Amino acid sequence: MMRRVLPGMMILILLISPLQAEAGVPLDTVEAHVKEVLDILRDPALQGEADKKVKEEKIETIANEMFDYVALSKLTLGRSWRDFNKEQQKEFVSLYRSILKKAYMDKILAYTDEQVVFDRDIMLSENKAEVHTRIITKSAEIPINYRLYLKDGQWKVYDVIVEGISLVQNYRTQFREILANNSPEEVLKILREKTGKS
Repeated sequence: MMRRVLPGMMILILLISPLQAEAGVPLDTVEAHVKEVLDILRDPALQGEADKKVKEEKIETIANEMFDYVALSKLTLGRSWRDFNKEQQKEFVSLYRSILKKAYMDKILAYTDEQVVFDRDIMLSENKAEVHTRIITKSAEIPINYRLYLKDGQWKVYDVIVEGISLVQNYRTQFREILANNSPEEVLKILREKTGKS
């Protein structure tokens, strides 16, 4: 009887093990990127005001690897994405990336050694996952969830949810109002002015 059970158990373990290993990859990906950013922020050689630009550039390089800005742009614009031609779409992605950098870079650089906890990842589908993390400060605990999808063998972030508020949904509401009264070219003109690229 034991001889019959053991092969069955071994097959079960072999079938389950790859799923368990795969499930941890989104969490590992986010943790690796966030820790890279934290290493830059904590680097003793980059603490002067003159080093701010260097830190920004290093963090931006990591963000470009971590996020899929095209997916972010498509989700933010929703159906309106199809109203932009290919060149306009390309420019929108670039301008949107600049807006996100402008909105969040100062907050990232203001980091003062808060603790970041990487809790778990949840598979939303075969190629989508949500990674749950928390920033623990002296006065609060801030949940930050990253939504990722598998693209060309790599996990890429397509949305970030801070305290229950989705980055994509937040910006979608803002852009919906702009798109309601403006053509794609006029929207790009507004974004150029906001980012100083007009």
